[in-house]
Amino acid sequence: MMKKVFLFFALLSIQYLLPAQTVGERIRKSFNRFMADSQLKHAAISLYVIDAKTGQTVFDMNSQLGLVPASTQKIITSVTAFELLGKNYRYKTRFGLITEDGVTQTICIQPSGDPTFGSSRFASSSPSAVFEQVYAALAKNGYKPGLISFSIDSTRFTTNSIPDGWIWQDLGNYYGAGAGPLIWRENQFDIALKSGNVIGEKTELVLFNGAKDFLIPFINEVTTAARGTGDNAYIYLPISKGDYTIRGTIPAGESGFSISGAFNNGAEYIVEDLGARLAKMREKDKFSTSPVFIYRKTPDTARMVYTHYSPTLDSVIYWFNRKSINLYGEALIKTIAIEKQGFASTDSGVALLRRFWKEKGLDPEELNMYDGSGLSPLNRVTTHAQVEILKYAKGRSWFPAFYDALPEYNGMKMKSGTISDVKGYCGYHKAKDGREYIFSFLINNYTGKTAPVVSKMFSVLDELK
Repeated sequence: MMKKVFLFFALLSIQYLLPAQTVGERIRKSFNRFMADSQLKHAAISLYVIDAKTGQTVFDMNSQLGLVPASTQKIITSVTAFELLGKNYRYKTRFGLITEDGVTQTICIQPSGDPTFGSSRFASSSPSAVFEQVYAALAKNGYKPGLISFSIDSTRFTTNSIPDGWIWQDLGNYYGAGAGPLIWRENQFDIALKSGNVIGEKTELVLFNGAKDFLIPFINEVTTAARGTGDNAYIYLPISKGDYTIRGTIPAGESGFSISGAFNNGAEYIVEDLGARLAKMREKDKFSTSPVFIYRKTPDTARMVYTHYSPTLDSVIYWFNRKSINLYGEALIKTIAIEKQGFASTDSGVALLRRFWKEKGLDPEELNMYDGSGLSPLNRVTTHAQVEILKYAKGRSWFPAFYDALPEYNGMKMKSGTISDVKGYCGYHKAKDGREYIFSFLINNYTGKTAPVVSKMFSVLDELK
């Protein structure tokens, strides 16, 4: 009788194990075909898959190889921020008022590095909402028509808003915006160009943020290309105090082709916006288009009159991952540093991140990170580390918010990553048979176009379905 009972449970165990073994075998066959593809002849590739319930390895190829993760690195920053800051964390931007000589009024701003400040993604933080709230608070507390100056307290922030390792071509474009103490409108501006009808013809700059007044000067070297060629224009930051330069092409026949750039001095951006709005709301105000503003510790004589609160962290991380906003990652990594050590810098934030995961048993050498977003091509992360972090997240109370923030590709909840010749996906998938998997798939140095590589990666991941 005992032998029959033993045999019964042995058969059940075998029945349970066979699907995982079968999935692993299917992935291996598909992966071998993938590796034989000519696009991957010179590529470095890693794929790591585990059973989400048991933690057992389903497939492992080069899981300890450090590779450029691109934006899949955002899941590391997101999970760490949830743990070290908390789901309900909110940034605070404080406003104060000083009347120094009876005439000149100084508006003091104590920033917190809030990446949502002035962002139209959130109704409460949109430029119009902020303007109305700040103006009402100032007017209620003695603000009068007159000369205006601004004081920005940046004493708790590094002067370097751009992480080490970012490349020159990225820095002038919206996805390369730096995260300083005061971020405004996601430090993004939009310009519209008018193209010609002949290939090679010069283009014309027509609008800046929807208006004809250009806040910053540009050298326009963009030319007309064939119709349907898309956006191939890039904005380059000035060297020293020169002008922004726009190079590349846009399609023919466009009357208002929009491209977005990075305004890397958020303090100047909001001072121009807020100062102009205050002057407009009070016609007697005297306000220069080049306002006087200084960086200093907020004076004790300042009367703090208004505090703006950001949306909660779960909302920030939702947009961070859904739209892959690099700025949010750079702000988050600095926020970790300022909250834990009192001073915001990328290096300190990354060091705290690596220390946290070391305490959780992960080798910090698997997280060779230079930024919070994954934009730097210097980053090197293992698929093993990413999967372990995703597994850790699954057991936390805030996991539903994190899971909801992940985009869906190929019918799977996963974060993608793309920079030059780099493609990656990492995330979760529940198969038809109810089994759940956690995976990370990174490729560096493929050749040819990205779209075929993506299709081939999905063919491998389809084996988890």
